[in-house]
Amino acid sequence: MNMNIVILGAGLMGRLLACQLARAGHSLELFESGGPDAQTSAARAAAAMLAPLAESAITETPVVQMGMHALQRWPELIAQLDEPVFFQQEGTMVLWHRQDAAEADRFSRLLDATTLKLPALPKAQRLDANGLAQLEPSLGARFAQGLYLPGEGQLDNHQLLAAMLHQLQSRGAKLHWNSPRSPGDFAPGNPGQPDWVFDCRGLGAREQWPALRGVRGEVIMLHAPEVKLSRPTRLIHPRYPIYIAPKENGIFRIGATEIESDDLSPASVRSTLELLSAAYSVDSGFAEARILDLVTQCRPTLPDNLPSIRRLGDRVLQINGLYRHGFLIAPAMLDVVMELFNQQTSPLASTFSLTIQNAQD
Repeated sequence: MNMNIVILGAGLMGRLLACQLARAGHSLELFESGGPDAQTSAARAAAAMLAPLAESAITETPVVQMGMHALQRWPELIAQLDEPVFFQQEGTMVLWHRQDAAEADRFSRLLDATTLKLPALPKAQRLDANGLAQLEPSLGARFAQGLYLPGEGQLDNHQLLAAMLHQLQSRGAKLHWNSPRSPGDFAPGNPGQPDWVFDCRGLGAREQWPALRGVRGEVIMLHAPEVKLSRPTRLIHPRYPIYIAPKENGIFRIGATEIESDDLSPASVRSTLELLSAAYSVDSGFAEARILDLVTQCRPTLPDNLPSIRRLGDRVLQINGLYRHGFLIAPAMLDVVMELFNQQTSPLASTFSLTIQNAQD
C-alpha cells in the first residue's frame, strides 16, 4: 500500500530512511532547514569509519552490536544506489608512541574484554614493526608495535550523502530545502495530511526533546598524495584518540576532538595544531598535504550517549541521539524503524537493547 510520508531532516538518518521508503514505493516529502549540500548536518563532519571493536573502548555493548550489523548492511545499502560510494573493509590500524604505551595497554585490555563478551567480533592482532610494514609499509620504520583490527571498514560520507540525494531526486521525492518544520505542523491520518511523520532533525528537535545536547567535533580534510596509508588508522593520544581515514584519490580525513559544546564557530588553533601534528607524527608525507576543508559541527547526543527512538503520536516517530556513532549505527536504526513502520513492533530493537519510548514517559 502506497503511503504519503513526511521526513523532517535531511542528514544521514533522514536521507537513509527516505531512500528506503522511496524504494518501497511510498510518496515522500522531505523538509530540511538547510540546503541540499548537508552543510548543516553532523554527517558531513565525519570520517564515516565503521569500527565496532575500536569504538568498544569508549562506548557501550549495544553500539558495538549495531556496528557489527552495519558492516553487513552498508554494502547492501550502497548497492541500492545509482551512484558509486567508496566503501572499504580492510580493517583498522591502531598505533601509539612509546610514551603512550601504558594507555595502549589499557586500550588493548578493553578490546580483549569486548571480544570475550562478543565472540563473533574478530580479535585484535598484535603486530611488531615487521607486521606493521606488511600491512602498511610506511609505518614499519616509525612504529615498533601496533594493533590490527580485522574486518573493520569505512565509507566516504560526502559521496554517500550526494548519492542518496540523487536517488531521492530520481525517485521523485518532494524535497523542501531551507524549510524547517516540526512534528506539530502535521496531523498524520487526517484528510490532506501525511500517513506518517519521521523526525530525524538531530539538534533541530531540541524543542520537542529537551534532553538533547550538542557535542562539538572538528574534522580536517587533506589532499596528501605522498601519504600511502590505505586503512583507517587510530593514534592513541594522551587527551583523545586521533583518527586518520584515507579516502579515494589521496584524500584523508583527520579528526578526534570531542567538546561538550553547542559552539559552531570555526576550529581553534589548538585543536587544529594537535590534529595536524599527530597526523605528521604518523607519516611525514602530511607535511606537504593541502588543507581542503576544516569542518566543525555538533553531534546530537542524549544523556546516556546512546541513540533512541520515541513515539510522539500514533504515526509519528523521532529518531535521534546518534552522537559520534552516526555511520556506525545508522543501518541498525534504519532497520528498527522500518520494522516499526511495517509491523508496529521491532524484534530487532531488543537485539540492540533499544527501547521504543513514548514522548510522555
